[in-house]
Amino acid sequence: MTTNDTYLAVFLGSKTSPRMVAWMALPEAERRAREQEGMAAWKAWAEKHQAVTAAMGGPLGKTKKVGPQGIEDVVNELAAFMVVRAPSHEAAARLFENHPHFTIFPGDSVEIMPVLPIPGA
Repeated sequence: MTTNDTYLAVFLGSKTSPRMVAWMALPEAERRAREQEGMAAWKAWAEKHQAVTAAMGGPLGKTKKVGPQGIEDVVNELAAFMVVRAPSHEAAARLFENHPHFTIFPGDSVEIMPVLPIPGA
């Protein structure tokens, strides 16, 4: 068991999921209204959890992958990230229950993982 209290939250969303397809099919005025509602809810969530937010993070853009074969453009489901502090992994996960990422926006989920100490450091 780790005594670490720092957790990385990764917001996931597929550009081809049925929820995203339905979102993009909305009339522009309705989609913009939902975006405004979502941003207001996200801001309220951030303000409510300000004390446990270690790094606000933010939305993620296009991805470049670097490996032995060089650099290439790739597509993944990573949408945003943030870092929170909580007394347990369960408590960190509970922070994201009913988050606007998937209750208003067409995001799929939020994955929360402990940030572990570097071995030997």
